Amino acid sequence: MDRAISKEVKQKEQLRKWLKAGAAVVVAVMAVWLIISFLSPSMKRSDLLVSKVERGTLEVSVGATGRVVPAFEEIINSPIHSRVLEVYKKGGDSVDVGTPILRLDLQTAENDFNKLIDEEQMKKLQLEQLRVHTRNKLSEMDMKLKISRMELSRKEVELRNERYLDSLGAGTTDKVRQSELSYEVSRLQLAEDEQKYANEQDLSKADIKIKELELNIFGKSLAEMKRTLEDARIRSPRKAILTYVNSEVGSQISQGSRVAIVSDLSHFKIEGEIADAYGDRIAPGSRAIATVGREKMTGIVSDVTPLSRNGMISFTLQLDSSGDSRLRSGLKTDIYVMYAVKDDVLRIANASYYSGRGEYDMFVFNDNQLIKRRVRLGESSFDSVEVVGGLEEGDEVVVSDMSAYKEKDKLKIINDND
Repeated sequence: MDRAISKEVKQKEQLRKWLKAGAAVVVAVMAVWLIISFLSPSMKRSDLLVSKVERGTLEVSVGATGRVVPAFEEIINSPIHSRVLEVYKKGGDSVDVGTPILRLDLQTAENDFNKLIDEEQMKKLQLEQLRVHTRNKLSEMDMKLKISRMELSRKEVELRNERYLDSLGAGTTDKVRQSELSYEVSRLQLAEDEQKYANEQDLSKADIKIKELELNIFGKSLAEMKRTLEDARIRSPRKAILTYVNSEVGSQISQGSRVAIVSDLSHFKIEGEIADAYGDRIAPGSRAIATVGREKMTGIVSDVTPLSRNGMISFTLQLDSSGDSRLRSGLKTDIYVMYAVKDDVLRIANASYYSGRGEYDMFVFNDNQLIKRRVRLGESSFDSVEVVGGLEEGDEVVVSDMSAYKEKDKLKIINDND
């Protein structure tokens, strides 16, 4: 026969059911909380690059790109049309002043030079021949003038004698007139000869001057040919590194074509380019910072090209430490050219997020959360960006790449110990 269940047993059973139900509810709540916590976006503070908004001076700069090149580089061109006969050095070799690099075929050029030497000698002989001929001709004319003066003196004496006899009644008027006419003819003849002599002197001087000028011009051409022939013996113009040489023996070389390049690889400069829209912000003498890898190097802008090519203006950056061992020819660089200074401005660190003046969505620290905020930024320098609006002094802003969270308005910060 069944016994009746006591009241105490019933209460214990009921309590056990309630405990099970409560435990199930607690487990469910915790599970929901864990799921929500797992799905809620969060980041570790140590994974973020953070900048504090501070007040200070901003050296405003404009960005450009550049390439490291040797401070000195000289291209050696062939001054004549020829061909390569021998190569004495190879790329990468060190060369000193006057070191032979290669040998060209100079036979034709040397024959032409020897012909010019012979022609110059012939012109010198022609000039000397003209001088001798001129001296002889002027000497003959001078002797003729002396004779004419003597003849005129004799007729002058005869005229005086006839006039004297006529005054005594021993002469005649006809004889006096005849003597006067003879004297006048001789005088005019002497004047003509003297004028011819003077004209011949001037003409001879001019002819000799022309020949001297011709010889002088020819001498300059000969000196130029000699210099060209000397340049065709391809030698290093200074102590440097041979970075290129035409090593194809037998190849034809046209006049003006490149045969070698020597570079000073102990000192460097940077050839930069900047958009022509910013051309008014760069000028010779401007200070600039170049980033070579992770290193910063300072310098001064020089040789700004006034013309734009493909929307870009070229310039040269002379580095303060041009002999730095970390520099290598061909390295790509970012350049920041400073053109103004702003005092007492709010600023944050410059990083990859910044692409120019305008509005940005940035995450700002608020307790243990990151809150997205619309921020207006202005000018920039190499390491700082001007804050125009949206941030206050002392705010902490994330300046690392947050593009993966652009759809989020709020992020949770997890401590590194959690």
